[in-house]
Amino acid sequence: MIKKCDHPGCTKAGTCRAPKTRDLREYWWFCREHAAEYNKNWNYYAGMTPEEIEADWERQVFGAPLKDNATANQDAKDYVNFLNDFISGRSKFDRIPTRSTMPRNVVSALKVFNLPISSSWREITARYRTLAKQHHPDIATDKKSAASEFTRVSAAYDVLKKYFGKK
Repeated sequence: MIKKCDHPGCTKAGTCRAPKTRDLREYWWFCREHAAEYNKNWNYYAGMTPEEIEADWERQVFGAPLKDNATANQDAKDYVNFLNDFISGRSKFDRIPTRSTMPRNVVSALKVFNLPISSSWREITARYRTLAKQHHPDIATDKKSAASEFTRVSAAYDVLKKYFGKK
């Protein structure tokens, strides 16, 4: 549904939204010219003291502060200890084995696609389509190796479909 521009007297379509308040939950709908004019003059920090601006900025950058000083101090100590251990005892961190929680057949299937274990389903399907087009026996020039490679890619895709719960 197209709305009319919220600027008084304007009859153009309101296709651009502009915030009414700092919480960014309500918006005006303006045409392009009036949205540009409104945004040029709008100040997010209008009506705030410098201390409130600083507190808001810190909250947005660092998150809400901890209310319990003891917990905050302990978290800071734990972080410093972690950094010291990491810097001074790097070899200890390098010896920690990395383990995947994925089944081996899923990891192998991702290797067929040459994708990392963090791949999304969208990335997997895109890679499958590319490989399927490349190795399909009807399209490929080397029919003998194409058929076996296409079978390998299809089998890997079936494993991933089952793992991701797709039909």
